Amino acid sequence: MQNMLYLLKKAMQLDVFNQKNLQELPLAAKLRPKNLDEFIGQVKIRASLEKLILNPRHVIFWGPPGAGKTSLVHVLASKMGLELHSFSAVTGGIPELKRLIEEVLQNQRAFKKKVILFIDEIHRFNKSQQDLLLPYLENGDFIFFGATTEYPHTTLNRALISRVSLVELQKLTSENLVQILSIGIKDLNRPDLSEYLEDLSKLSNGDARFALNQLSILSTFQSSELENKEDCLKILFEHARLYDKNGNRHHDVISAFIKSIRGSDPDAALLYLGIMLDGGEDPEFIARRLIILASEDIGLANSQALQVAVNSHYAIKQIGMPEGRITLSHAVVFMALSPKSNSVYKGIDGALDFVKRNPTLEVPGHLSNVSPDKKNYQYPHSYPGNWVQQDYLPKNVKGSFYVPSLNGSEKVLVEQWKNKSKNY
Repeated sequence: MQNMLYLLKKAMQLDVFNQKNLQELPLAAKLRPKNLDEFIGQVKIRASLEKLILNPRHVIFWGPPGAGKTSLVHVLASKMGLELHSFSAVTGGIPELKRLIEEVLQNQRAFKKKVILFIDEIHRFNKSQQDLLLPYLENGDFIFFGATTEYPHTTLNRALISRVSLVELQKLTSENLVQILSIGIKDLNRPDLSEYLEDLSKLSNGDARFALNQLSILSTFQSSELENKEDCLKILFEHARLYDKNGNRHHDVISAFIKSIRGSDPDAALLYLGIMLDGGEDPEFIARRLIILASEDIGLANSQALQVAVNSHYAIKQIGMPEGRITLSHAVVFMALSPKSNSVYKGIDGALDFVKRNPTLEVPGHLSNVSPDKKNYQYPHSYPGNWVQQDYLPKNVKGSFYVPSLNGSEKVLVEQWKNKSKNY
């Protein structure tokens, strides 16, 4: 009786859905592919998808927004002939997920057939929410599909990853987007928008959903407005630049920023600084990264860089934005133009590695604070040039942790250091 009631409920839901006017759907939803032949892009994983259809398993699809993850899940479910239950990690928590899982299990008991549970944006789940899935995945109670825009190994639990396969989707190419937008133009019956195809595809950053949304907006413009392509594109894309302060884009841009300064390219460094500031990045975060870079990549070649970086951080805290951009730019260009040395960075890492690989290192007696041998310590200030030859390293420790560069002011410091031992 319970199974019959469940079947009746599902039939009513399907009937309501079938009555919905498809013309009211957003263009991206309306054009969602019905099968793999209609699925554009992702040629590299096509063979894997065919195998997945024949042998369903738990999978998490990951890739940039608009690459087709959700569409692919629907296509696979249809091809497998399995019912799909969808859940968004953005809007639902543990209570809602538990109710959905119970519904999925009830469905399987009613139909005696596996069901797919699809969780979109699964990286939004915290550890306890992800852990809730583990016993069901372990027992194979249903087929699990997940989707995420974030790198799984940094955003998902190891226990969850160990129970699923990972399938990566690549960002769609401009050629892929031209194909998709052409279908959209045909559906809208707006051949006059074809001249915008190339521009829309290039400016949409590989995001098919975004491109189709922009096409829908463009279709509302008057014919007279469409004549000025530059103005139309400015309206569509002026505030559409991609930047996620907590995601992959954030990490990619800050990485390029640091590497550009390290590579002594002030133009590239300023460009990436502009991208971050335009995207709403915290300017104090940028200043903190500059402080680290000042010692890691410039170091003794120009010790003033550390002072400039610290000063820029202080200035940002005092004056804020937008004026703070000037102080940051000052620090960025100064550091990009500075000579570079990573000798102190490599030196401390080498010392730490040595300490970890060896048993406790004993301090030489003459350097100790309590050893009777401390009387043998030679006080450098009592000698000419404030230097005297004596051993400072622990017994049996050989080699050098500090390997100087000969760049900038470090060369001068090293020459002065070497001259002490020669002259005295």
